[in-house]
Amino acid sequence: MMPSALQSPLWISLLPVTAAAAPAGCAASLDSLYFNLCDLSAVWGIVLQALASAGILSCFVLALVLLASIPFIQDDKKKNTIGIQLFFLFGTFGLFCLVFDFIISKDFATCASRRFLFGVLFGICFSCLLAHAFRLNLLVRKNNGPKAWHIFILALSLTLVEVIINTEWLIITIVRYNGTSSAPLGDPCNIANMDFAMALIYIMLLIIVTFGLAVSTQWGNFKHWKKHGIFILVTVCFSIAIWIVWIVMYVYGNDKVGNETWNDATLSIALVANAWVFVFMYIIPEICHLTKAGMEQNYVEEVYPTRGVGYETILKEQQAQHMYIENKAFSMDEPNAANKPKSPYSGYPGYNGQLRNSVYQPTEMALMNKSSLENPYDHYIPRVTINQSAFSSNASTLRAEDAFTAGSRQPAQQEGNNGRTF
Repeated sequence: MMPSALQSPLWISLLPVTAAAAPAGCAASLDSLYFNLCDLSAVWGIVLQALASAGILSCFVLALVLLASIPFIQDDKKKNTIGIQLFFLFGTFGLFCLVFDFIISKDFATCASRRFLFGVLFGICFSCLLAHAFRLNLLVRKNNGPKAWHIFILALSLTLVEVIINTEWLIITIVRYNGTSSAPLGDPCNIANMDFAMALIYIMLLIIVTFGLAVSTQWGNFKHWKKHGIFILVTVCFSIAIWIVWIVMYVYGNDKVGNETWNDATLSIALVANAWVFVFMYIIPEICHLTKAGMEQNYVEEVYPTRGVGYETILKEQQAQHMYIENKAFSMDEPNAANKPKSPYSGYPGYNGQLRNSVYQPTEMALMNKSSLENPYDHYIPRVTINQSAFSSNASTLRAEDAFTAGSRQPAQQEGNNGRTF
């Protein structure tokens, strides 16, 4: 009777202890595996959860924007990068989702997915950046690059290498043979931090190669492609800084401080920081430049209207010069008003005795110039006839003045002859 009497109060006393074990902010019935998602004392889990949720939503919206902008892309060379950019967004989306796997406490499933997906998702992102940087090197130098499916296959092949490496590494570390016929499963959580970092050497190689290709995109004749290389270069530089910090903290820093519980927080912060760098430094600028016209479109749309305006300007200037020369010819045909000569025909009936400068009498060459202006073909084909018309106008002016003096002298000579005869 004593044991049974002692057992019932024991089970009753255990219930409040279990309820009190739940941290502040978490429900009493919540599994301890998810305490970091709601524990108010562990603020890092809540903050990273909010940042990761915003990143997931942003990747979904950016994917929709990228697909919706395809009909508005004018440059076919930019349209060829849609495939790897969607693949890149998929990898960034996976990085934001993997943050929750590091916030949740460790068990067999979470540890195995951490070890496998960390390298694979980063492999997707950096493989896409490497493939894009490789294509930009050809565009900068030749203005012609490989097709879209060639670039996508290159990015996919580089990613599959990391998939094979992580699969082999995970099998070796989990399935351990101890010399017997049985093969007991190892604990995927029982892996040293140094081993986890060493398994990512292939990703570090991708980062270094991408950095070199991004730098080489700044040398070439076609400069309008260099800005895309700058996007990749800035993204890789920030990524290198993040990777150096988290590797030092994860391998050496946390052990020196003596707080190994920061390991999950370190990897979670690295995931969130690098994923947001991918979003802000690469994918958003690339989407903004997709719908902009390339150099060929700018040449067609901007150069030819400029030529049209210049052609019309030439026609207007030519017509103005013709009018100026014609008016000048009319004015030069007339004698100076200060001299006020009298016409030799002033004595004849029907002439009212007005001065010649008040009568509009265009010369023959001026009428010819005026008829040439009315020629409809002058509106389409500019003719270089300005100097000829100017010379002809001057010539006609001289002949008109000579005719005027000759006409004034002829009656005087006749009068002199008549006087001699008488």
